[in-house]
Amino acid sequence: MAEGLRQFANNETEASDNHLIARTLAGETEAFSILVRRWERPIYSLTLRMLGRDEDARDACQEAFLSAFRNLSKFRGDAKFSSWMYRIALNACHTRLRSSNGISYSLDAEDENGHRLDVADTRLESLPDQLQRDEQTQLVRRALQALPPEMRQVIVMKEYEEMTFAEIAEVLGLPVSTVKSRLYTGLQQMRMRLNHLRQAV
Repeated sequence: MAEGLRQFANNETEASDNHLIARTLAGETEAFSILVRRWERPIYSLTLRMLGRDEDARDACQEAFLSAFRNLSKFRGDAKFSSWMYRIALNACHTRLRSSNGISYSLDAEDENGHRLDVADTRLESLPDQLQRDEQTQLVRRALQALPPEMRQVIVMKEYEEMTFAEIAEVLGLPVSTVKSRLYTGLQQMRMRLNHLRQAV
């Protein structure tokens, strides 16, 4: 029994995404559950930073995986499963942003463990420093959330998810040059918004 559980755990860790997709399409729904466990955290992180509210992010994340499950037979395998999932998740985010008439929410958000998603580690030596860092983090969040979604998504994937330009281009179906241009323009706009927010404080 214990050996069987260990073997299942090893298979879960070692199985490629494509192998798990094949198993799912063959009727083994538990294989898709493994894919969800494998990719749920990064997809949730993406939706949270795109939408800014935990409830919306969780809903978009769930919608993305449901959509992926329903359309799994359409996955051609010419791109990575992760790229396909990111694209589906971004579509879910854009749908929510359109339905809210472009209204963005504060990025005063926490992950599923109750930890705040800060731009940098905030474990500092003194409380005044901590408060100052928290204030700066809030300004960065506000500046990011104010960007148009097409720029925000590139910054989130590059700066937070640490994806390469090639990976982002694959997800978005854009040339690498366009991704770089959007990142540059988005960061420039963020700097301008940050300067404006700091002056207003």
